[in-house]
Amino acid sequence: MEEATTNQRLHLVMGGRVKDPRGHDFADPESVHVVGVFSSYDAAVDAWRAQAQRTVDDAEMKYVIVHIHKLLTPES
Repeated sequence: MEEATTNQRLHLVMGGRVKDPRGHDFADPESVHVVGVFSSYDAAVDAWRAQAQRTVDDAEMKYVIVHIHKLLTPES
């Protein structure tokens, strides 16, 4: 059976307290705040920006965008 290929691009926005503001190691991975999964990069950027601006005064809080589609099909 042939697998259907899709061009769907999924983006995860998440964040939390990091050990070092220059890195991506979360201090408590179990408490990472998952903002959501978005089907467009622009929507993910909007969600990331809203959370990042909400926590702008806390240098140890970091929000990131993870390109899920790149994890699902690494050979692409």
